[in-house]
Amino acid sequence: LDFSLSQNYPNPFNPNTSIRYSVPKTSRVSLKVYDMLGREIETLTDSEQTAGEYQTGFNALRFPSGVYFYRLSAGDFVETKKMVVGK
Repeated sequence: LDFSLSQNYPNPFNPNTSIRYSVPKTSRVSLKVYDMLGREIETLTDSEQTAGEYQTGFNALRFPSGVYFYRLSAGDFVETKKMVVGK
Protein backbone atom coordinates (compact mmCIF):
# COMPACT_ATOMS: atom_id res chain seq x y z
CA LEU A 1 0.00 0.00 0.00
CA ASP A 2 1.36 3.42 -1.01
CA PHE A 3 0.07 6.91 -0.46
CA SER A 4 -2.43 7.60 -3.23
CA LEU A 5 -5.14 10.08 -4.11
CA SER A 6 -7.87 9.03 -6.54
CA GLN A 7 -9.84 11.22 -8.92
CA ASN A 8 -13.10 12.30 -7.32
CA TYR A 9 -16.29 10.61 -8.54
CA PRO A 10 -18.48 11.74 -10.09
CA ASN A 11 -16.65 14.55 -11.87
CA PRO A 12 -18.15 16.98 -12.89
CA PHE A 13 -20.60 16.89 -9.98
CA ASN A 14 -23.42 18.81 -8.32
CA PRO A 15 -23.49 19.09 -5.39
CA ASN A 16 -21.84 15.94 -3.93
CA THR A 17 -18.71 14.02 -4.86
CA SER A 18 -16.58 11.34 -3.25
CA ILE A 19 -12.78 11.31 -2.82
CA ARG A 20 -10.78 8.16 -2.04
CA TYR A 21 -7.22 7.99 -0.76
CA SER A 22 -4.78 5.48 0.75
CA VAL A 23 -2.40 5.83 3.68
CA PRO A 24 0.33 3.12 4.00
CA LYS A 25 1.32 3.93 7.60
CA THR A 26 0.01 6.01 10.50
CA SER A 27 0.40 9.62 9.38
CA ARG A 28 -0.91 13.11 9.91
CA VAL A 29 -3.28 13.45 6.95
CA SER A 30 -4.64 16.69 5.54
CA LEU A 31 -7.17 16.85 2.69
CA LYS A 32 -8.20 20.35 1.68
CA VAL A 33 -10.16 21.97 -1.14
CA TYR A 34 -8.97 25.14 -2.90
CA ASP A 35 -10.54 27.50 -5.41
CA MET A 36 -8.95 28.63 -8.71
CA LEU A 37 -7.06 31.41 -6.90
CA GLY A 38 -5.50 28.94 -4.47
CA ARG A 39 -7.64 30.02 -1.52
CA GLU A 40 -8.46 27.23 0.91
CA ILE A 41 -12.24 26.86 1.01
CA GLU A 42 -12.75 23.65 2.97
CA THR A 43 -10.84 21.16 5.12
CA LEU A 44 -12.16 17.63 4.56
CA THR A 45 -9.78 15.99 7.02
CA ASP A 46 -6.87 17.05 9.18
CA SER A 47 -6.03 14.29 11.62
CA GLU A 48 -3.75 11.38 12.45
CA GLN A 49 -4.91 8.33 10.51
CA THR A 50 -3.79 4.71 10.62
CA ALA A 51 -2.83 2.74 7.51
CA GLY A 52 -5.77 1.99 5.25
CA GLU A 53 -8.12 3.08 2.49
CA TYR A 54 -10.33 6.09 3.15
CA GLN A 55 -13.23 7.81 1.44
CA THR A 56 -14.65 11.22 2.20
CA GLY A 57 -17.32 13.37 0.63
CA PHE A 58 -17.36 16.99 -0.50
CA ASN A 59 -20.56 19.02 -0.78
CA ALA A 60 -20.27 22.06 -3.07
CA LEU A 61 -23.79 23.39 -2.48
CA ARG A 62 -22.54 26.74 -1.16
CA PHE A 63 -19.82 27.21 -3.80
CA PRO A 64 -20.27 28.48 -7.37
CA SER A 65 -19.78 26.37 -10.49
CA GLY A 66 -16.21 26.11 -11.63
CA VAL A 67 -12.90 24.34 -11.23
CA TYR A 68 -11.58 23.43 -7.78
CA PHE A 69 -8.53 21.57 -6.56
CA TYR A 70 -8.14 19.11 -3.72
CA ARG A 71 -4.79 18.36 -2.09
CA LEU A 72 -3.75 15.42 0.06
CA SER A 73 -0.73 15.96 2.32
CA ALA A 74 0.62 13.14 4.47
CA GLY A 75 4.24 12.91 5.59
CA ASP A 76 6.38 13.75 2.54
CA PHE A 77 3.54 12.91 0.14
CA VAL A 78 1.60 15.74 -1.51
CA GLU A 79 -0.76 15.32 -4.47
CA THR A 80 -3.29 17.69 -5.99
CA LYS A 81 -6.14 16.88 -8.37
CA LYS A 82 -8.76 18.95 -10.18
CA MET A 83 -12.54 18.66 -9.88
CA VAL A 84 -15.38 20.50 -11.61
CA VAL A 85 -18.60 21.74 -10.02
CA GLY A 86 -21.34 22.11 -12.63
CA LYS A 87 -24.64 23.69 -11.58
